[in-house]
Formats: sequence, structure tokens, C-alpha cells
Amino acid sequence: MPPVFTREYLESFRDKTVPDLIGSDTRLLFVGINPGLWTAATGTHFCHPSNRFYPALREAGLIELEVDTSVGMSDDQRAEFTGKGMGITNLVSRATVRASELTETELVVGCTRLRALVEQLHPVVVAVAGVTAYRTAFGEPLASLGLQRQPLAGSELWVIPNPSGLNAHETVESLARWHTDVADAAGVK
Repeated sequence: MPPVFTREYLESFRDKTVPDLIGSDTRLLFVGINPGLWTAATGTHFCHPSNRFYPALREAGLIELEVDTSVGMSDDQRAEFTGKGMGITNLVSRATVRASELTETELVVGCTRLRALVEQLHPVVVAVAGVTAYRTAFGEPLASLGLQRQPLAGSELWVIPNPSGLNAHETVESLARWHTDVADAAGVK
């Protein structure tokens, strides 16, 4: 039986980490800002009932799996996801209620860690989900959504909208268009 996600239960996951979801052939690396408490509780990136990451990937035709937000991904679902050449990491590994709890220093250090990971993995595309965090982490205060001028360790660097339910400017459909763009650039289908 899945746990009951009370405030107290979720709070027990503050500052916990969620392992990267990376396979042997990661061509498209999605980068979240940091795990939320629900994500930490389930051990599954972007796993909150209001997060549109997986629904947008389904809408884009990149996955078929349905992630149960009360339990997270199964091992088979993780293998299916990574088997498609996609992976997930975060700029900052510690879980918080909101990304606004992170410091500028944490984001900048996260960028350094991300660069090292990209140098190791050599994905075709790195897609950072969240322009505000990207601006801080990468020291690019005027950055906008889309393909960035400078690659990251040889990989195309994109900034895509944050799929959080808190980002009211985006819909599943608009996020799916971004996911299609980065997947096409990475050669993922």
C-alpha cells in the first residue's frame, strides 16, 4: 500500500537526494532544478501529481509509460525510459519544497557538476528545464528558452520550460512541443 503523502511525511524527505536516471546510451539528458519532496519520497524525478513532465513526453510520443505518482517508476519503467536514450539529472541534488529555497551558490556549483557529468556521458542534447534557474546557474542573466549559443562540454544546450504545475504559462501541449524539439535534435524517438 502506498504511503499517505501528509505534510509531515513529505517533510521527512527534505534535503534527501534522488539518484540520476541515466542509461548506457543517453542521447538526451533532461536537467531539473532540484527534486521536490514528493520526488524524493517516490525516488522518481518530476514525480508530483501536478507535474506535466511525463504527460508531455507521452503527448510528444516519446514514451508510453504512465508514472503512478503515489509510488513512482518501477524498475521496468526506468529501463524503458533509459532504453529510449533519455536520462534525467538535476542541477542541485537536495530536495526542497520549492526551488526558490536554493541558494545562488548551490545553482552555480550544480552547473559545475552538470558540466562534469556531460563530459562523462557525451549526450547529444542537454535540456535544462527552467530558464530562471538556468540564468543563475550558468551566469547568463539574459538567456531565453531554446537552443543556447554555447554548447555544454560539446553537447547542444537547450533551455526548456519547467514542467512544474507552478509554471502556469505552459500546458502539456506546449511542453510536448519543446520535448519534441529537443528529442529531434538528439535523434531520440
